Amino acid sequence: MSEEKSGIGFFEKYLTLWVVLCMAAGILIGQFLPAVPEFLGKFEYARVSIPIAILIWLMIYPMMMKVDFASIKNVGKNPKGLYVTWVTNWLIKPFTMYGIAWFFFYVVFKSLIPPDLAKDYLAGAILLGAAPCTAMVFVWSHLTRGNPAYTVVQVATNDIIILFAFTPIVAFLLGISGITIPWDTLLLSVALFVVIPLAGGSFTRHRVIKQKGEEYFNTKFIPKFNNVTITGLLLTLIIIFSFQGDVIVNNPLHILLIAVPLTIQTFLIFFIAYFGSKKLKLCHNIAAPAGMIGASNFFELSVAVAISLFGPASPVALATIVGVLVEVPVMLTLVKIANKTKHWFPAEKV
Repeated sequence: MSEEKSGIGFFEKYLTLWVVLCMAAGILIGQFLPAVPEFLGKFEYARVSIPIAILIWLMIYPMMMKVDFASIKNVGKNPKGLYVTWVTNWLIKPFTMYGIAWFFFYVVFKSLIPPDLAKDYLAGAILLGAAPCTAMVFVWSHLTRGNPAYTVVQVATNDIIILFAFTPIVAFLLGISGITIPWDTLLLSVALFVVIPLAGGSFTRHRVIKQKGEEYFNTKFIPKFNNVTITGLLLTLIIIFSFQGDVIVNNPLHILLIAVPLTIQTFLIFFIAYFGSKKLKLCHNIAAPAGMIGASNFFELSVAVAISLFGPASPVALATIVGVLVEVPVMLTLVKIANKTKHWFPAEKV
């Protein structure tokens, strides 16, 4: 089966490899060309790195164009799958992420991670846990033969909830973690990296479909941006790792230590949503995407907010990057599990 037919492109398929290569390139730049991150660090506004902000826009904007808010009118037709998604993503996931990360960073790895770094890594985990996936989930849904129309509704409604729920959840969990919350920067980050690209993407979608039709938009226009998101992500990672060089060189084991709770959380959330769907007797093509949305993260937003709140050189940003590092191999494992357990669910209605 070709990569195109399988639903996952060349860049996405080997995303973990690209992340590792960018990590190495960024560290080498930071160690041997320190003038580069020093120069880029001069371009900031309200603690937001302008070069990184531009790259993050390249990541997020193409994904926002894929969200069809018109599909929300179909919410009432079969709401059970949406209930699973909403409850898992907003009432369970942020808090299990906090609990699991706190347990590992402060208890299990207490002798390996100093308290100040544990607090930063916990903050990064919180940012990941409060941002359910809005983009790659289309790939995971396709690979599990999910219902594409229903997946769009799940993603669209989650994007709307992010606008209202992300900031208070992050502020609450950071607050109980003993981390001072710069509210102005947090709200600015959400405006910059959710509200504006979401509105812009929706406007672009509407205009192109109005002028050229939906088939042109889906088959010609959107594919033009296929590699833009990944390119933006990889360039962002190089810059971030150029700032993170000393942290990583001094604490190489920490990459693995951060990955442990993130991986456990991913499996846990998937099975909560997956078995919840099974309990409600939902079809597999709704249950699988419901599990995938909760399990995967909107890591582009998490990275953006981590950089805005704490700076690109912060260990908080490093923790969110580890989320990128582990996501693809873990999610592909969950895709295989979902495809092998299709018989657990009732037959799809024709």
